[in-house]
Amino acid sequence: MALTHYWRSHMAAMFKQEAHKLIDNLPETASWDDLAEQVETIIDINAGLADSLAGRVTDNAQVRREFGLK
Repeated sequence: MALTHYWRSHMAAMFKQEAHKLIDNLPETASWDDLAEQVETIIDINAGLADSLAGRVTDNAQVRREFGLK
């Protein structure tokens, strides 16, 4: 139980650090839309990595065949 609490606290701290870095790296002229786009990109990348690790992938050759590409 204590380990789970520690892990959640650690992950929360890491999340906040990454969020601060993301905001700090935006240009001074960035808008809320720019921030939202960056967050959406990170979410999409993480989802793709999770799919890959879970084996939820399709071979490139199969995709090319399905779409009639060479």
